[in-house]
Amino acid sequence: MNKFTKYTGKTVALYQPNIDTDQIIPKQFLKRIERTGYGEFLFYDWRFNADGSAKNEFVLNDPKYKDASILIAGANFGCGSSREHAPWSLTDYGFHAVIAPGFADIFYNNSLKNGLLPVFLTEEKIAELVARSETVENYELTIDLENQTVSDFQGFQASFEIDEFRRYCLLNGLDDIGLTLQNEKKITEYEKSFKNTRGFSAF
Repeated sequence: MNKFTKYTGKTVALYQPNIDTDQIIPKQFLKRIERTGYGEFLFYDWRFNADGSAKNEFVLNDPKYKDASILIAGANFGCGSSREHAPWSLTDYGFHAVIAPGFADIFYNNSLKNGLLPVFLTEEKIAELVARSETVENYELTIDLENQTVSDFQGFQASFEIDEFRRYCLLNGLDDIGLTLQNEKKITEYEKSFKNTRGFSAF
């Protein structure tokens, strides 16, 4: 997992409440076992017509939001089923963070484990960011995880809270496997000791 310390990226607003995981990544695309390859199916039913052609009215199909990597969303983002494919599809598409006034608990935790930073801001702050994203060309935000701030180059700044352990993991690029491997030497030593005490040959 890549480290997340300080990131600046273009924003796009999809400002509506209760965007569920079946809209983020529809169930018919959950056949892969890898974490990659889901980005092209992100918000598929909203992005494409039945014949596969793009819906021009959907915000992610607007050329001015090409390469957007910070999503501004509404309350209860990521509700619905617990599929981990939702943050996989967002990161595979190119998003590094989602800013919203609230997240579904399982989506929130899945995101943190997969390097996607969910940022809580108030409804008032979110409304301000949505307005700027929709009116300022190539509007960018900087998310500083070390200092827990969101800012732009026009005077906006807000602070956000995050669990200290999850913050540590993101800053150091550690997923669950990475955390375990931090103790690789101790694990190896224990396995050698375990085998020796039971008459097995050591490694």
